[in-house]
Amino acid sequence: MSEDTAPGAPTIVKCLVWDLDNTLWQGILLESGEVTLADELRAVIVELDARGILQSVSSRNDHDLAWARLEALGVAEYFVLPEIGWGRKSDAVRRIAETLNFALDTVAFIDDQPAERAEVAYHLPQVRCYPAETALTLTGLAEFSPPRRTVDSRRRREMYQAGFQRDAERAGFLGPDEDFLRSLELVMRIGRATEQELTRVEELTLRTSQMNATGVHYSDETLRGLLRDPGHEVLVASLTDRFGPHGAVGVILVEKHPDVWHLRLLATSCRVVSFGAGSTLIAWLAGQAARAGVHFLADFRPTDRNRMMEVAYRFAGFDEEACDCRDALTAPGADGVQRLHLVPAEWAGSSTVRLDAPDLAGVAPAR
Repeated sequence: MSEDTAPGAPTIVKCLVWDLDNTLWQGILLESGEVTLADELRAVIVELDARGILQSVSSRNDHDLAWARLEALGVAEYFVLPEIGWGRKSDAVRRIAETLNFALDTVAFIDDQPAERAEVAYHLPQVRCYPAETALTLTGLAEFSPPRRTVDSRRRREMYQAGFQRDAERAGFLGPDEDFLRSLELVMRIGRATEQELTRVEELTLRTSQMNATGVHYSDETLRGLLRDPGHEVLVASLTDRFGPHGAVGVILVEKHPDVWHLRLLATSCRVVSFGAGSTLIAWLAGQAARAGVHFLADFRPTDRNRMMEVAYRFAGFDEEACDCRDALTAPGADGVQRLHLVPAEWAGSSTVRLDAPDLAGVAPAR
């Protein structure tokens, strides 16, 4: 199942790979030199982009000529990681998926040639293949219709493009990793979720498995109820750097009691693991709890994918210590959930990330 997909829904396509000749445009570039892009197909490209579906190219063509034509047609900016050359298209599609770190069943391919579709389908059976004549119908298909459209989904391509620039600079950086992170001028903003942000919060609980402490999904209805509960804090974290925004990268759900804070949910985007986003959030929360003079309990349910989250908790000092503060909480509502305990200490702050965050310790706990 795609990480964008709600239970029972079809797997959502996260990247569509286009052929060019007689697929994206009409005509064969190397034969006539003149090709055209129908307005209706241009609208499909723009709409898929607005839905947060990335688009790329796999085409047998001269790279410079084809890319120049895409630029002249005004659509080059919509395509990431274009593969324009003379190799097998299945190899090109595989490279695109691997670079994006997308599962193959979230990638689609469209081409006017049955032989090309068959070649991709043979080598990459998980990839869905579509004939060119279906191009104008794609936006009406369930697999190209994510259930939610958020601010982040509308700029997903731009965030990935900024990420490619960031990765290229990182590859050429010769100093320590901490120095590179400081050079990014990272700013993390943490704020109380608004009604408008709740859809993105729910999306994060659905999308994130590697950095989700419990794997529990919170519905929009549940989150709205907690937003109105003075005993809970529903927080959203976003991250920016000098290359641009990473978007919303974390969601936090804290239940506050007089003597203990209960971290019911912490989920961060896998895209920002290397920037220490999860560890920064845990350290900040622990520091806030210390200032409030309370113990800190965090729910954690180990899975085969969230080992990194467990490491972050353990590194922060959480353990299974028995403590009377546990008596204030009801039993976990999901099977396999552990309650990790911490007597928090004040936090001096991050050496690599500038934080803009509220003062949770100054809010009176629910009684």
